[in-house]
Amino acid sequence: MKLTETQGLAPMTDEARIRWIALGDRARKPPVVLLHGGPGLPDYLSDVATMIADLAPVYRYDQRGTGKSRWQGRHTLARHVDDLAELLDVWDVPEAVLIGHSYGATLAGRFCVAHPDRVAAMLLMCGPFVGEWRTGYQAERERRMSAPQGERLRELQELPHRSEDQEVELLTLSWFTDHADPERRWHWAAQGARERRPINWVMNRELGAESRADPLDQHLDALRRCLPARVEILGGADDPRPLSELESLAYRLNVPLTRIDSAGHEPWLEQPDGARAHLRRFVRGAVGP
Repeated sequence: MKLTETQGLAPMTDEARIRWIALGDRARKPPVVLLHGGPGLPDYLSDVATMIADLAPVYRYDQRGTGKSRWQGRHTLARHVDDLAELLDVWDVPEAVLIGHSYGATLAGRFCVAHPDRVAAMLLMCGPFVGEWRTGYQAERERRMSAPQGERLRELQELPHRSEDQEVELLTLSWFTDHADPERRWHWAAQGARERRPINWVMNRELGAESRADPLDQHLDALRRCLPARVEILGGADDPRPLSELESLAYRLNVPLTRIDSAGHEPWLEQPDGARAHLRRFVRGAVGP
């Protein structure tokens, strides 16, 4: 069955315009909204959308300042939460099933705290990581990277300006350790480095700094109190980010955690059958028959 794709540019109250795409029958409620990671990347979750769009309409969008949502200005977590609320209004969606990946899982959690009445269910995929996760992540990342690769990555990071080829090389070196399969991880990272462009480094720095100053860790009690009835966490068993931190989060929120074996930070890419089965089970349970 061929699904209908719709897209548009949604005006925000501050005159920004957010590019969005919907796949499936938009008359069905509630829909699924996919929240991509980064921060600073354009949307990359089209493969996830196709796995579930026959069960419920799936919306995704380029967060402001990325992809076709062109915008310049100071980025704040509150503004990105507001963007999602305003998009739901534009789509005439009272409440939605949120599926957030990586930083998108953090955004989903913060949105739930601010607008609990608009979250029908929530799947947190490969995030959010709380606690002292960066130490373990950095150690595992260095373990998967050779000494020359690490040196080259540092050289590229220190350049005041990078050519197109240098930017692709930097992103490939930054991302290949995210994947579990040593035979295919470089290919997947290089493909992402070419397609997920351009990177909004200013957005990445600004939201990263705010997240460190006001971490989600400090809002977990509030988040637990306002969670919808159906919330789950999904993680790759071989993500370089410590799975133990997702286990800790699941315990603190009292929600189930599913691990996908032989998968890193992008389970739908590395283990598509396992990821598809879990996503479809979750969405069926969230939206009903």
